[in-house]
Amino acid sequence: MIIAQSAAVSIGFVLDAIFGDPDFKLHPIRLIGYLISFLEKVMRRIFTKNERLGGAVMAICVLIICGGVPFAILFFAYRLNYFFGIAIESVICYFMLAAKSLKQAGMSVYKPLKNGDVDGARKSVSMIVGRDTESLDDIGITKAAVETVAENTSDGVIAPLIYMAIGGGVLGCIYKAINTMDSMVGYKNDRYINFGRFAAKLDDIANYIPSRISAYLMIFASKIMGYNSRNAYRIFKRDSRNHASPNSAQTESVVAGALEIQLAGDAYYFGKLYKKPFIGDGIKPIKYDNIADSIKLMYMTSVISAVLFVGLKVAVGVVYGI
Repeated sequence: MIIAQSAAVSIGFVLDAIFGDPDFKLHPIRLIGYLISFLEKVMRRIFTKNERLGGAVMAICVLIICGGVPFAILFFAYRLNYFFGIAIESVICYFMLAAKSLKQAGMSVYKPLKNGDVDGARKSVSMIVGRDTESLDDIGITKAAVETVAENTSDGVIAPLIYMAIGGGVLGCIYKAINTMDSMVGYKNDRYINFGRFAAKLDDIANYIPSRISAYLMIFASKIMGYNSRNAYRIFKRDSRNHASPNSAQTESVVAGALEIQLAGDAYYFGKLYKKPFIGDGIKPIKYDNIADSIKLMYMTSVISAVLFVGLKVAVGVVYGI
């Protein structure tokens, strides 16, 4: 199974690089989203007086279903035919990765900025960030896009690769279920502060090690690509905790250091100003080309990660004869 899973992760990575994330209603991530929405309604009706317990039960149910369904599919696929099983698992792995989608999201902001269309860039960035974007200037738009690419390098690419290298498509699905739950219910507002607490903490735990591995691999990638890797490491060690999330600033700090720019700082969410520390020193002024630079770093880090993790998995299989 190690060789089969290694092949599936590799094929899935290549498929994502070529085709990107397909947009259709039966996409597994969308199905996970539908499941979360349905179970949230059910659990809120059942646990009317204990939202935290209801949210925890919902999360556990989501994990069981999102692990059990792909396990059953792959079990029967491999029983039917070994190569058919690899093909199905490759498609599952493909759905769990988002490198090209992340590139497209960043470029949707970069292109209008490059052409002087600030309004178009502002509209595009509003589709990929949670902060208020109505008053952002070109610098604020660029920062928001770079931060999104940097943070999601871990969440959207490296972390899924790590989990799939360990447990194939099944563990990849479980990780994406955790990630999707956090993006849907892991908010600190009146509606989700209690109900989404378990999901948010679960996401923090699931991403704790991957986000730090991602940061170190991105530092290595910055050196290969000729960015300031020494400064990337310095800012990472200094500013990687400058965020409310224990994980989000890991890769953001590396990108800020590698590009010698300053990210983060105060931002508005739903009309309310949130005071946030800066990440990086701002050695150079922020410019729209930083978006393209962050995308290049994301891709190089992704390639390094895929080769490293799949290579380690194959090596383990060879050594132990699995």
